[in-house]
Amino acid sequence: MGTIRQSATRTFGILTAGGDCPGLNAAIRGVCRAAYDRYDMNIVGIADGYRGLIDENWRILRPTDVYGILTRGGTILGASREKPFKHQGNEYEIADKVSAIKENYRKLNLDCLVVLGGNGTNTTGYLLSQEGLNVVGLPKTIDNDIVGTDRTFGFHSALAIGTEAIDRLHSTAQSHSRVIVIELMGHKAGWLALYAGVAGGGDVILIPEIPYDIKVIGRHLHGRASSGKNFSIVVVAEGALSVEESKMEKKERKKYREQTVVPTIGYRIAREIEEETDMETRATVLGYVQRGGIPSASDRVLATSLGTAAADLLARGEYGKMVALVGDSITAVDLSVPAGKVKSVPQNHYMLDTAMAVGTCLGQ
Repeated sequence: MGTIRQSATRTFGILTAGGDCPGLNAAIRGVCRAAYDRYDMNIVGIADGYRGLIDENWRILRPTDVYGILTRGGTILGASREKPFKHQGNEYEIADKVSAIKENYRKLNLDCLVVLGGNGTNTTGYLLSQEGLNVVGLPKTIDNDIVGTDRTFGFHSALAIGTEAIDRLHSTAQSHSRVIVIELMGHKAGWLALYAGVAGGGDVILIPEIPYDIKVIGRHLHGRASSGKNFSIVVVAEGALSVEESKMEKKERKKYREQTVVPTIGYRIAREIEEETDMETRATVLGYVQRGGIPSASDRVLATSLGTAAADLLARGEYGKMVALVGDSITAVDLSVPAGKVKSVPQNHYMLDTAMAVGTCLGQ
């Protein structure tokens, strides 16, 4: 261990919230190793996201606790989707939850709370900072939809899994002369489906940002068939919607979808394609496989870099920020930047033009 540097933070808590994601353990390790080795900070590991801070479920983290976790999937701290500023039908009211978090923050003598998560987690972190707590955020999500950072850790790993799945489906689709629909995650943003679709050679890519017209898709698939291509791969983000649905209010759209009696959007689109084209069509939903397993080398590097940068923020006493990758630099943005927002695929993004340039149909 080198010379210990001065630090404005003596003790901080760390938690992982929302869905699990490849790279969480790498990020935990990055924060903790730098905090220990450079600054000799004390670290409290909070279990199961914000729920642990409400229910007093925590433990002291020591150097041995983060040894060997760089390559592990999941999170050693556990996670939950507890949202203390939102009613969730359990015993706590919002005021009680927030009060419990603030009280336990003080009970633990924390100088700061480090939160690893997506849009909801960092938004909660921002709201807690408005309540007087010191908070530092890290951006994780396979959806890559956090405003303020060019990339989130977890995205690259999920992209590799999605691409491999598309690659494997090509042989089945070709062998049986079928259209195969593969549904990937991406409820509000289509980054994962778009990038995996391009990487895997998807013939149709449907994302939430571009409402689809089934007749356009049908013409594209018929065109492929008439040119001698006996199969097609359709990559669909879970948040994809039709042109008709895009004109509906959220509640109206939900009611409309309940009438379709299909489990997910992937199955619905498969059915719509069969009805429109008379082509044999099958659907595959990749589901939680996309979030599981070990992180890619790229995500390990990014998560570690963001983690060590977070430790440096703690040492300087620069709270109320989220570490971020901007261009080729690790930097930090105010927590108000990602709070309550979603980074959607812009209509002029180069990857959309790339997809169309190689003959991919985007549904319009």
